[in-house]
Amino acid sequence: WVQRCRDLGQLIFIDLRDRTGIVQLAFNDKTDKEIFDKAFACRSEYVLAAKGIVCERSSKNKDIPTGDIEVMVTDLRVLSKAQTPPFEIVDETSTNEELRLKYRYLDLRRRPIQNNIIMRSKIAKVARDYFYENGFIEIETPMMIKSTPEGARDYLVPSRIHKGKFYALPQSPQIYKQLLMVSGFDRYIQLARCFRDEDLRADRQPEFTQIDMELSFVDMDEIMEINEGLFKRLFKEVLGKELVTPFEKMTYNDAMENYGSDKPDIRFDMKIQNISDLVKDCGFSVFTSAIENGGSVRAIVAKNAASVYTRKEIDKLTEYVKGIGAKGLAYVRWVDEPNASFKKFMTEEELSAIYERLGAEKGDVIFIVADKNSTVLTTLGALRLKVAKVLDIIPDEFKFLWIVDFPFFEYDEESGEWLAMHHPFTMPKEECLQYLDTDPSKVIAKAYDLTLNGTELSSGSMRITDYELQQRMFKELKLTDEINSINMSETNSVGKLMELMLYKISSLDSIRSYGDNTEEAKQILRKILIASEKANLPYDTRERDRVVWDGVFKNAEINEGLVRFDIIFYVRMKNGLSQIIVNIEAQKDEPTEYKILNRAIFYVSRLISSQKERDFVN
Repeated sequence: WVQRCRDLGQLIFIDLRDRTGIVQLAFNDKTDKEIFDKAFACRSEYVLAAKGIVCERSSKNKDIPTGDIEVMVTDLRVLSKAQTPPFEIVDETSTNEELRLKYRYLDLRRRPIQNNIIMRSKIAKVARDYFYENGFIEIETPMMIKSTPEGARDYLVPSRIHKGKFYALPQSPQIYKQLLMVSGFDRYIQLARCFRDEDLRADRQPEFTQIDMELSFVDMDEIMEINEGLFKRLFKEVLGKELVTPFEKMTYNDAMENYGSDKPDIRFDMKIQNISDLVKDCGFSVFTSAIENGGSVRAIVAKNAASVYTRKEIDKLTEYVKGIGAKGLAYVRWVDEPNASFKKFMTEEELSAIYERLGAEKGDVIFIVADKNSTVLTTLGALRLKVAKVLDIIPDEFKFLWIVDFPFFEYDEESGEWLAMHHPFTMPKEECLQYLDTDPSKVIAKAYDLTLNGTELSSGSMRITDYELQQRMFKELKLTDEINSINMSETNSVGKLMELMLYKISSLDSIRSYGDNTEEAKQILRKILIASEKANLPYDTRERDRVVWDGVFKNAEINEGLVRFDIIFYVRMKNGLSQIIVNIEAQKDEPTEYKILNRAIFYVSRLISSQKERDFVN
C-alpha cells in the first residue's frame, strides 16, 4: 500500500507499506519513462508490486528500521487503484472513532492496530508453547451449551431441530473444566471464548478470550509458580523484558488498609494512614461521630501538591468523592503555613499530632475522609489514584502483585448474616476451620488474584473437594435448605456435587452494580432476598410442574433513583427445567421489598397459567 508520494520533479519517492513495515521506492531520471509515469500517477493507498536494486540512501531516516536504504525501481506494477480514503492512514490519528469503525478495514491498516493484533497472536503462541512444555492438555469445551446461572445474561442460539428450544453461549467454561478435573485431565488449558450479555465497560465487551486453566493435585504455591512462569515467558518473548520472580505477595487486609483496593497500584507510595486515635476526642463532630458509629478517620498525603491543588481544585475533588459515596472531604493545604479546613474545631496540639503522624511538611496537601470503614477505604483508594495521575508521579514500570488471604465470609449488616465473599465452593484454610462456628470473620479462603499496576490480570481459588466440608459451608451460609430441595439422588461423588452446584445455589455474589453503587445495590437486594424467604412463594418441590425460586439476582443496576435487576425462576417440566428471567424496575424508596418480590411472583404465576408446556422457551 502507498503510504505517501513525494514528487520532486526529476525525482519521485514512494513510501510503500505492508504489515512488516515501510520501505522507500526511488525513481529518477535513469528510470524507464513508462515506469516513471506509473509512479507519477500513484496515489495514497494504491497497491503496488515493485522490483529493483536495494541501495544506500543519501539522506538517512533514523526513525524507521529501513531508513538507511531505498529501492531503485526497475519494474513497477499497479495491482489495485484506490479512491481517496475518508481519513489518512497514519499511526497517530485524530479521526473520530465512529468514522474509523465505519471503515474498520482501513483503520486496521494503521500500525498501532496491527501491532496489537500481532502481539495477541504472539501471546497465544507463547502461552500454548509454555503450557505444552508444562504438561497441560488443551481441550476445547462446547460453545452451544445448556444455560447455567452466571454473572450476566446469556446469548441464546435457537435450535432448528428442537422447536422452541435454545442453546446458550458460554459465559465461561466453569462447569466443563470442573468435569474435566473429575474425569482425570489434571492439567487443562484453553484459550476460551466467552460471551456475556451485559452493559459495556472499559474492560468488558460482549465477547472476549481468556486463558482458562484448571489443575488437580496442586497447592497455591504451585499454581502461583505456574502463572509467574507464564508471565515471565510472555514478557521476555513478546516484549523483550525480563521479570523478576517470585512476585510480591500482599494480604487482602493489607491491600485494603494501605491502598483502599484489592488490586492496588504499588508503583507509588501515598499509603492510607489511620488517624482515628488522634481525633477521637477532638471538637470536630464529623470525625468523632464517624468513630463513635464504628467507622474511622483516615488520610493520604500528596507530597509537593500545594501548588497544583488550589482551593478550586480541591472543591472539584470534594464533588468527586461525594459522587463515589463519601459525605465530604476534609483537607490541609500547606503553602507557607498549614491551612486546615477544620482548623477552628481543633487545638494546635491536635493538628501538630496529625501532621507528625502523616509525615506532612511544607508544600504538601492532606486529604481526609471520615465515615464507615468500607466507604473511607474505597474513597481514599480511588482518590489516591486520581491525585497520582494529576501529579504525574506514577513511574513507567511493571509491578506484579499477588493478593492472597481473602476473607471467606463478609458480614451483611442489613440481614445480620454472613455471606460468601467470592463463592461457596472456595476451599478455606485448614487452620481456620475451627472458627466456622464461633467467629466466621477469621475464616480465610484459599483464593488469590494476580494484579499488575492496579489491574486484575487473573483470579482463582482452590476448590472444595470434600463433600462433608462443602455441606458444612452451605450450612454456614444458610444454603442447606436450598440445596436439599433439589430432586437429585444422594451421592458423595464430587461429580454429582458439581451437578448440584450447577442447578441451584442462592448467591448474592451474582450481583453487579454499574457506577459506584455496589454496596447500595447489595443492601437493597439483600432485603428482597430476606423477604423472599418469608413470602408465600409458589413452589412445591414435591410436584414437578411448579415454579422453583432460584434466588439469584443478576445484572443489578441503580441509576437516578431506579433499581433494576433480574430474578431467575425455574419451571420444572416433564422434559427438564425451563428458565424465566423477570426484569424488575422499581423506585429505590418502594415501601416494602415484598411489593417488588410479589410483583415478580405475580408475573411468573400469570405467565405459567396462560401458557402451555410446549410454549415455554429456555
